[in-house]
Amino acid sequence: MILRLVALIFFFTATRAFAAEPVALTGRALGTTWTVKFLQPAPPLNPATLTARISATLERLEQQFSTYRPNSELSRFNTARTTDWITVSPELARVATDCRALSVLTGGAFDATIFPLIDLWGFGPQRRSGPPPSAAEISAARARIGYRRLESRAFPPALRKTSADLAADFSSMAKGFAADTIAAQLSALGSTDHYVQIGGDIATVGPRPWRVAIEQPAGSAPLAHVFDLAGQSLSTSGDAHNSFTHAGRRYGHILDPRTGEPVASPLASVSVIAPTCAQSSARATALFVLGPDAGLALAVRERWSALFLIREGPSLTARPTPEFTRLAR
Repeated sequence: MILRLVALIFFFTATRAFAAEPVALTGRALGTTWTVKFLQPAPPLNPATLTARISATLERLEQQFSTYRPNSELSRFNTARTTDWITVSPELARVATDCRALSVLTGGAFDATIFPLIDLWGFGPQRRSGPPPSAAEISAARARIGYRRLESRAFPPALRKTSADLAADFSSMAKGFAADTIAAQLSALGSTDHYVQIGGDIATVGPRPWRVAIEQPAGSAPLAHVFDLAGQSLSTSGDAHNSFTHAGRRYGHILDPRTGEPVASPLASVSVIAPTCAQSSARATALFVLGPDAGLALAVRERWSALFLIREGPSLTARPTPEFTRLAR
């Protein structure tokens, strides 16, 4: 559920109506690659200095949210065997609060306390070899999760477990939150038109349209949808690029906290457009877990902009919400 798909969304050339050529910066952080494109403001930004600032910001966020670093803020919280309030960064507290709200909305289909299951299935820091976990192992891991057992507060920022062995993983929102953070940093520096991509999560700011595309999960198939994105964010969730196969059965990395197992549905991917990248990122994961029927029903009810790609035999069927059809023209 948590590891983000990094290969489904690709940047295309900006719409020709804007003649100025954007400056492009790239790097690596949060276990993936990042790309920033922006139109130079006046006075112009120094690309080398800006790259260093972006890298420093992403390093700070990774030190807060990583489950791969034993000394990260989140890892220290996860390993603390206490039910007392633990002081955390404002960013970690905010993401925890937003994740809980989505958990409530989805009836637990989205749950940031899923780390014990991620670890058990080998989709976290500890990779798994051999057969998938047994029913008893899954049951034991599920007994340790539950979004209601994680509490957060903003002032002063802190998290608290009601079960000392609770462990969280905010990856399904953290990369999107990081993209929002970099986008806000660029705005603070004077940029009014920019594009930020971290893995498969994209944030855009300003009136300039950026041409983006949602890829067919098959990889070699034609692009599923190409459109302009301006002042919105886009994320795609799918399991095409992170899975393992055992005894002829494929297991994807997106886990359903309600069953403790990888999502098993005809869904190939879900793409979401939202005002913030934290929202689009987390919503895409939540809708993928819910599946094509319950997920689409929730997206329509909440008036979310979402595109569901559904496997039907050898082909894919696209099912957009009305809001997606309106925005992704």
